Amino acid sequence: MKRRDFIRGATAVALPLSLGGYSARAMGLSPMLESLAELTALADRYLVLIQLAGGNDGINTVIPLDQMSAYNSLRSNIALPENRVLKLTNATGLHPSMVGMKSLYDAGNLAIVQGVTYPTANFSHFRSTDIWMSGSDYNEYLSTGWAGRYLDNQFPNYPADYPNASMPDPLAIQISSSSSLTLKGVNAPMGVSLQDPEAFNRLVSGTSVNGFTTTPDTAAGKQITYIRQVQAQSETYAKVIQKANASAKNLATYTAAGVNPLADQLAIVARLIAGGLKTRVYMVTLGGFDTHAQQVVATDRTLGTHAVLLARLSEAMTSFQQDLKLLKMDDKVLGMTFSEFGRRVGSNASSGTDHGSAAPVFVFGKSVKGGIIGTNPSLTSLDNGNLRMQYDFRQIYASILKQWFGTNNSEYSAVLGKDFTQLPLIQGTTSIAEEQQTFATNGIRVQNYPNPVSTNTTFEYTLPYTSRVRLIVVDAQGHAVTTMEEQQAAGTYNINFNAASLASGAYTYRLETERGWASGKMIVAR
Repeated sequence: MKRRDFIRGATAVALPLSLGGYSARAMGLSPMLESLAELTALADRYLVLIQLAGGNDGINTVIPLDQMSAYNSLRSNIALPENRVLKLTNATGLHPSMVGMKSLYDAGNLAIVQGVTYPTANFSHFRSTDIWMSGSDYNEYLSTGWAGRYLDNQFPNYPADYPNASMPDPLAIQISSSSSLTLKGVNAPMGVSLQDPEAFNRLVSGTSVNGFTTTPDTAAGKQITYIRQVQAQSETYAKVIQKANASAKNLATYTAAGVNPLADQLAIVARLIAGGLKTRVYMVTLGGFDTHAQQVVATDRTLGTHAVLLARLSEAMTSFQQDLKLLKMDDKVLGMTFSEFGRRVGSNASSGTDHGSAAPVFVFGKSVKGGIIGTNPSLTSLDNGNLRMQYDFRQIYASILKQWFGTNNSEYSAVLGKDFTQLPLIQGTTSIAEEQQTFATNGIRVQNYPNPVSTNTTFEYTLPYTSRVRLIVVDAQGHAVTTMEEQQAAGTYNINFNAASLASGAYTYRLETERGWASGKMIVAR
């Protein structure tokens, strides 16, 4: 085994450090995460990724109040009572246990992106997690994370020259039982993960190697010796982490230690950020969302496994945001949740839900443009029993890279491989999604999904009145490539559109009626 391959396969090295009950280890991190520390002149913006492991049931998280008849019919044994849902708008509400997140929404610090997935969704936990973490298409198999591809050649000498005066701190910190593909590049480990598998600790700490007090003079022993070299450097990181941890205190009240694991993790992150670490990306995890059975309590559906998980998420996020505000760091931190998939629209006989496709993503922080992006996904116009996609998850990645970290087009396109349209996530920025919402009159709405388009997309539009309707798709030269025209009654319509014959590029579409019009932009990318 070559050293490079070994390093890519190694998950961690134990560090002599403990923070809030979590020990630390070195882990393989993305060179892009290093680049994120240097992408902006201010160099003071931080990203916190919250993984909801297991596949969160988005329909019982963000409830479509405008479709309660279909909702109750499809989920007769797990449907939440409408009068208990936390109402955000007349059409949309949150699970009753998410009181804290409703307060973030009301304060304008929470954005909800509806219907997030990717074309041809995979329902395997492992494969779909890899797709989300690598930022790949469904049929791509990548060994690097979406972050790792950005600057995997920017620090070729690591670990020889790190830490250094310009970057004395770890470039990413993860709190998880295993290092994440999201954070992996092609080089040696370049950050730390706050967790401590005992067996691997013994292997690389030098105290014991499978019964040996010294490393054996073998190929594997040489690799272990190299890992110990990395560990020695990581001990320097341990010292700066300890210093940062000791330099700040949590000012907000979190759930008692050991009760809410996500709150415990975010409390550590808040201290490290406030303590002065230059670490730009943090990743934390809350597991247990694979709710195939007993998702709710039969006698009170607002209780149960899912309710407990969403309460933990809500409490942890709210305390974290309050802590950052009190620490005067809330304008420097952006948070985002993600899960490998949502759940099917219909519940199963075990009062649970099975693997599905689209689900909402939460983006939070003082700098977020609060509100709801997209519409409630239809519970009746389904894709083989699953919600249809409104937004590709890589549109969120692209938006964060450009709007939060300030990357240019070539940089973020190199990460994602395609030119994904942005979403209106960060205050002071614009996006195609905002343009789509701007060009509308008299209550007409039109959008297409997926967008970008490979071969097929769906135009969804709403007519508030009966009218003659004309839908036109126009290329960049202003030529109409397709036109549909007919008389239609008031209602919501879905039209499948085959874009296989269109060249890659940007297109506009316009829905015209007798009383007004709406338009949007579409990207064809292959």
